[in-house]
Amino acid sequence: MSVPALSAVVLAAGEGTRMRSERPKPLHRLCGRPMILHVLDALAEVAVGKVVVVVGHRGEWVTKTLADHAPRSLSIELVEQAEHRGTGDALAVGLTALPDAELDGAGDVVVLPGDTPLVRPATLAALVRHHRATDAAATLLTAVLADPAGYDRVVRGKDGGVERVVYDTEVGTDEYAIDEVATTIHCFHHAVLAPALRRLQPVGPRREHSLTGIYAVLHDAGYRVESLQVADPMEAAGVNDRAQLAVAEAELRDRINERWMRRGVTMWDPERTYVDASVRLAEDVVLGPGVVLQGDCVVGSGAEIGPGVVLQGDCVVGAGVEIGPGCHLVDTEVGDGAVVQRTTAAGARVGAGAIVGPFVVLGPGAEVAPGDMVPAFARLPAEGPGSAGSGSGPGPTR
Repeated sequence: MSVPALSAVVLAAGEGTRMRSERPKPLHRLCGRPMILHVLDALAEVAVGKVVVVVGHRGEWVTKTLADHAPRSLSIELVEQAEHRGTGDALAVGLTALPDAELDGAGDVVVLPGDTPLVRPATLAALVRHHRATDAAATLLTAVLADPAGYDRVVRGKDGGVERVVYDTEVGTDEYAIDEVATTIHCFHHAVLAPALRRLQPVGPRREHSLTGIYAVLHDAGYRVESLQVADPMEAAGVNDRAQLAVAEAELRDRINERWMRRGVTMWDPERTYVDASVRLAEDVVLGPGVVLQGDCVVGSGAEIGPGVVLQGDCVVGAGVEIGPGCHLVDTEVGDGAVVQRTTAAGARVGAGAIVGPFVVLGPGAEVAPGDMVPAFARLPAEGPGSAGSGSGPGPTR
C-alpha cells in the first residue's frame, strides 16, 4: 500500500506590524537563525515532498533568505499573496503552487505559519499520523491554556469531535469558559481544501478570510474533523512582538543547551551560556559561564572555552583547545591544542599548539604559526617596524 503524498504550505505573508520593524516578521532571528528557517528545519525532518511558502510584505527579502539558507533537502516554491486578506486567502494562494494531481488525489497538506519557530518535528509527525489514522478531512493542533483570553476557541460537538472554531474577537458567553484553543498548525486532506476555502466568510474587524472558519465548513458538509492536543503549548506559540520574541529565544536556547549537554558537552552555567543554532560542538567540550558562540562556529573534542568568551561568525576551534576568559573571536580558526587567553581576534588563524595572550589583538589576516607564542599585549599584524601593536611587548616567539 503506497503512502499518500504529503506537502506543506508555510504562511509567511503577514506584515507583523506589532514587531515595529522594517524586517519581515518571519526573518526576525532566534538563536542566530531567522524564525522561518526554524519552521523549515522542522519540516525537513518530516517526509514532506514539496513546501510552498506564501510571501507578501518584503517578499524579495524572504525569498533571498530562503534561497541562501533554507534546508537543501526541501523542495521549496514561493508564491506571493499580493493583497493581505487573511490566512484563508493566503492558503488559497499557496494551493496554486501544488500540482493538480496532488490536490485531487489522496495526499495531505500540513499548514503552519512562518512565526512558530518552536514547533518540534515529532509534533508535526504525530499530527500527520493522527490525521491519517482517523481518516479525517482536517486535523487541528490544539492546546489547553490556563488563560485562553485572546485565542480562538475550539467548540466540540456531542460526539467529541471538532464542530467549529470561534474567532477570538467573536467569542461569546457560551464559549468564554472554553480553555482549549486552536493553534495555527493544521493538516488537511488535499481534495477538500479548495472547495472549503471558497466557502469561508469574512470575520473580525478587518473582515478577513480566516482559516479558523474552515472547520465549521467541513463539519457542516459532513466531513470528519479531528484534533490533536499538543503536550507543550509553547511549541505552537506564535511570535507577534518583541516580548514574545524574547520568550521564544529563551525557550529555544534552553533546548539547544540541553541537547548539547546530553551529547557530552559540559556547561558550567547553562543560564549564562549562549549557543546559536548553527554552532557545532564535539564531545568533551567545556563551556564556562558567559560564553557566547554565534554563527557557524565549530568546536572540536576536548576544547575548553572559559568564562566570558564570545565566538562569532565562521569560527573553527580544534581538539584540545583552551580558550580562556575574556576572549572575543570572529571568523577565526584555532588549531588543535592551542591556548588562547583574553584575546580579541578577527579573521585570524592560530596554529596548533600555539600560545596566545593574554591581552592580545589579532587583526584580519594575522597568522600565528603552530607552536609559536604571542606574548601579552601584542598586536598582529604589527603596526610598525619592531612594533607589536602598542609597543609594549615583542612579537611571536618560539
